[in-house]
Amino acid sequence: MTELTRLPAAELSDLLAEREVSSVEVVRAHLDRIAAVDGAVHAFLHVSDAALAAAAAVDAARGDGAALGPLAGVPVAIKDVLCTHDMPSTAGSRILEGWVPPYDATPVARMRAAGLVPLGKTNMDEFAMGSSTEHSAYGPTRNPWDLDRIPGGSGGGSAAAVAALEAPLALGSDTGGSIRQPGAVTGTVGVKPTYGGVSRYGAIALASSLDQVGPVARTVLDAALLHDVIGGHDPKDSTSLPDAWPSFADAAREGAGADSLRGVRIGVVRELDSAGFQAGVTQRFHEALELLVAAGAEIVEVSAPHFEYAVAAYYVILPAEASSNLAKFDSVRFGLRVTPPGGGTVEQVMAATRELGFGPEVKRRVILGTYALSAGYYDAYYGSAQQVRTLIQRDFAAAFAQADVLVSPAAPTTAFRIGEKVDDPLAMYLNDVTTIPANLAGVPGMALPMGLAPEDGLPTGFQLMAPAREDARLYRIGATLERLLGERHGAILDRAPALA
Repeated sequence: MTELTRLPAAELSDLLAEREVSSVEVVRAHLDRIAAVDGAVHAFLHVSDAALAAAAAVDAARGDGAALGPLAGVPVAIKDVLCTHDMPSTAGSRILEGWVPPYDATPVARMRAAGLVPLGKTNMDEFAMGSSTEHSAYGPTRNPWDLDRIPGGSGGGSAAAVAALEAPLALGSDTGGSIRQPGAVTGTVGVKPTYGGVSRYGAIALASSLDQVGPVARTVLDAALLHDVIGGHDPKDSTSLPDAWPSFADAAREGAGADSLRGVRIGVVRELDSAGFQAGVTQRFHEALELLVAAGAEIVEVSAPHFEYAVAAYYVILPAEASSNLAKFDSVRFGLRVTPPGGGTVEQVMAATRELGFGPEVKRRVILGTYALSAGYYDAYYGSAQQVRTLIQRDFAAAFAQADVLVSPAAPTTAFRIGEKVDDPLAMYLNDVTTIPANLAGVPGMALPMGLAPEDGLPTGFQLMAPAREDARLYRIGATLERLLGERHGAILDRAPALA
């Protein structure tokens, strides 16, 4: 039964459809895996006590001949930034400790309707503020490849759960790389959809103009299957696109079966292929480019000169939006309430609550954001950052006029050691240097494994970016590259040493 945890979601789906295995058996195998290894990994903050009952309901529906979706009965982990009506939703923060929402986030509701079985909620940096999952109020998650190293952030719990074979699929959120960067350092596939392509209703907001919910998986096809379930227009989200989306799973299958990439223009972003990146990351990236060329693709070097300012602009825009979004955590309406000794005014209670409820990284960003939005500084900081954002969007438009997709490493290094950068915010922020531009422009991005770095044997990630609304292009080309890389490197998750 433990072999069930090694199968990708697409294979589990086939076994379930043919009734060669039951959803209860699949879910029980993953719950057993969580019990066996999560004490070391700490990917989960909460494990559902209703998972087996939900699996049994899917089995009963299948036995009655009900029409079920392709992922019905497959288990899934959920980043704790998404509201769930039957499990706590804390966003990794003490200020929401124990809070159970009265509703499901739209992506969660769509998964339940499609018959997926939630396993539980995964750990994350508090309110998604971080690049390592060390800023969770509930302790760090550890990388299954080396338990002394970070699994990326802010969605390190979802990536680690998939990499540790605790779940075949997971949901994450990506504000500046929080799906793709963890994917790179854990050897998983992570996708940030086009902004507005997946509803944000019920996602606890960090920066509303940047946040996007997306899939985490072990294969491109698995990510596409989950994307098909959670995507599409949602009238509850005012930023949701009304587009009719193609089947991303069909695009992934087409790409996996493609014999050639002839005619495909691959744009290498000069500013994201840096001499300062870890040598092994750069080596694997250029080896992957050689595979694309051998398959018939044309490599085009493109320049995006304003990407140089992306990190600086992002760390003005994000804190500004975060300071506004987190103002609702005021000790009055919901969440934690701390009353000073002897009582106090509403203002004093609010101050005591936020002092105890928020961690240092959240406080840092709220202070920065409030300052950037204050009278006399708004135009100098926030206004200027939005102008840089426009220039970055123009850089993307010019680059996509020359190339079908843009590529770069998904992270500049492999996973660093826990504690190595936690006291150096600037060094931590630079971990997202290659992923932030896509969030600022709202374009889709994908990270997929491109092999192990020679110097430390840890996973590296390849990033693909496509024009807005062209997510299917990512899956098509990504599946082809995944097959080419698999032929060279094999399935790298089978070699994760810490949990072998």
